[in-house]
Amino acid sequence: SPITTEERRLRDKKHLNDITAARLPPLHHSPAKLLSVEESIAIQIQQKEAYEEMQAKLAAQKLAERLNIKMLRFEPEGEASMQYREVRDED
Repeated sequence: SPITTEERRLRDKKHLNDITAARLPPLHHSPAKLLSVEESIAIQIQQKEAYEEMQAKLAAQKLAERLNIKMLRFEPEGEASMQYREVRDED
């Protein structure tokens, strides 16, 4: 007698359960959805900009490491600029 596809799927699943205890992991993400062309282009542009920004940061970091540049704090109006000055009364 011919078996419907649903019955065949259930039979195969039961057979697989008899063979192994392994289970498929749960689906953590929502299933795929259709996007319009405009949404797809906007997402691609956003991803490209993020990628280029990350590449620029990485290139700057590698260049700084290669040139042995250390970034120090610069305070032109802070304590460092006042250390060499002395306040004197002109009496």
